[in-house]
Amino acid sequence: MSGLASAQKVGLKTNLVHDGFLSPDLGIEIGLAPKWTLDVSGQVNFWTVNKHKWKHWLVQPEARYWFCERFAGHFLAVHALGGEFNFGNISNNFKFLNSDFSPLSDYRYQGWGAGAGVGYGYAWVMNEHWNFEAEIGIGWIYTQFDKYPCDNCGTKMESGLTHNYFGLTKAALSFVYMF
Repeated sequence: MSGLASAQKVGLKTNLVHDGFLSPDLGIEIGLAPKWTLDVSGQVNFWTVNKHKWKHWLVQPEARYWFCERFAGHFLAVHALGGEFNFGNISNNFKFLNSDFSPLSDYRYQGWGAGAGVGYGYAWVMNEHWNFEAEIGIGWIYTQFDKYPCDNCGTKMESGLTHNYFGLTKAALSFVYMF
């Protein structure tokens, strides 16, 4: 494995976790120095299925420090994130940490979010061109949004609402094509 990973300079990737939630994800990672890389990933979802809206876009740049050599083994990361969303008409009773998603059953929320976090990951070199990596990240996200009475109609009910979220900011299982 030694030398194989260090010869790699760029990776194109997709996060299977995001893909599994029908939010197509694509990323690029560029080698900056023997133990440093810059990863920039993004996802988009513009679907409406059975009148359920879950539309968003997200960009997440990340600096990574690799313990041995870039693109192989353990790494620590610092990331930022930002995007816009339009969610509504999603029946649920889901609560996660300090966020209650059950109001998505009756209301639509449209706004933006930004945040930052730290992560830990590991990359397995499969061959000259393919890697598989796993990463988990925690951090903070600030959102500002407007509230509407239903998924696609009505007059704005509230404007400029905010929410601070602390918790999981990245979960990735990614196939990476290296060149």
